[in-house]
Amino acid sequence: MTNSKAISLQQLFRYYKGLPHQTASISLLEEDLAANGYEAAMRRDREWFATWSQSGKQSDHKQALEIIKKFEGWHADAYKCPAGYWTIGWGNLSHSDGRPVKEGDWIRRKEGDALLENTVDKIDEKLSQTVPYWSEMAENQQAALISFAYNLGSGFYGSQGFETISKNLRAKDWQVVPDAMLLYRNPGSSFEAGLKRRRLAEGKLWAGGDQSPPTETAKLRPESAFSSRLTPHVTLGEFALNLEERRFDEQHQLNTAATLAAFLERVRVRFGAKPVIITSGYRPPAVNRSVGGASGSEHLYPAPGVGAVDFYVQGADIYAVQDWCDRNWPHSLGYGANKGFVHLGMREGAPKIRWDY
Repeated sequence: MTNSKAISLQQLFRYYKGLPHQTASISLLEEDLAANGYEAAMRRDREWFATWSQSGKQSDHKQALEIIKKFEGWHADAYKCPAGYWTIGWGNLSHSDGRPVKEGDWIRRKEGDALLENTVDKIDEKLSQTVPYWSEMAENQQAALISFAYNLGSGFYGSQGFETISKNLRAKDWQVVPDAMLLYRNPGSSFEAGLKRRRLAEGKLWAGGDQSPPTETAKLRPESAFSSRLTPHVTLGEFALNLEERRFDEQHQLNTAATLAAFLERVRVRFGAKPVIITSGYRPPAVNRSVGGASGSEHLYPAPGVGAVDFYVQGADIYAVQDWCDRNWPHSLGYGANKGFVHLGMREGAPKIRWDY
């Protein structure tokens, strides 16, 4: 099902950077506007939007915005932050026109959201120019650093006082970045506890902690109808290939499937909302033996936090899908593109491992 929701020019040009695919998509948009008018042309299911989205797509910064909003909180009226600065909206020190916030100022929620998004865009641009290997980082890693920079300044990399995290990023020693983040919490200050909670959350996000299942999953049970949705576009039945003999037996299996499904939603968005086709989900022991599966296969869902799904994206380059998942999935991944699928898995201890089929 295509997304026909309208897009505004403001949303569109927030990500305009003069890239070749953007120039091409704008030419298509101009033709669409001339032939069909604004209301029809500005839909997301048009050819120009597919061109805009599929080549060099810009991040919507969803994860960064969520964690920033969680820790900053919303304030329509100006207030003094713990550091003593007048602040407004989602923790902004200035208005959209650059004016510093002062006592008595106020802002509408819509304006505050736009101000936050614009600030995050600028931080992203700054970090992409200063932090090594930025383009190689997964979305959750970039989001964690954007939140870190929103709180401590986008010029932190290489600055005095930030030697540890700068060294780790420069050496691509990404495994210790969460520990490095935790150093920057103003030890001994009255707001150390709050900063510690934020640094821990950023560290968890960096390590892939954003892959938590949606809260709606709590309403589902293994015996729920196959048509029940784990996520907006993935049903419970798809993990069983809609076969009763493959139905989950335990709640923890369903919860693991929801975690995998949440990531499949991200894959779906990245590849133009094309259908994600699951070729193998849960395999009970008898089924696993019949298909020649490994005795310790993740597809057995044998314990909490352990499970797997094999899939492809209809109409998308399977190797491109595999490469994107390789960069963004923090757990098990099997390179099966040569056989027409990508294997996403999770196992005890949640290690990041890779192998070929």
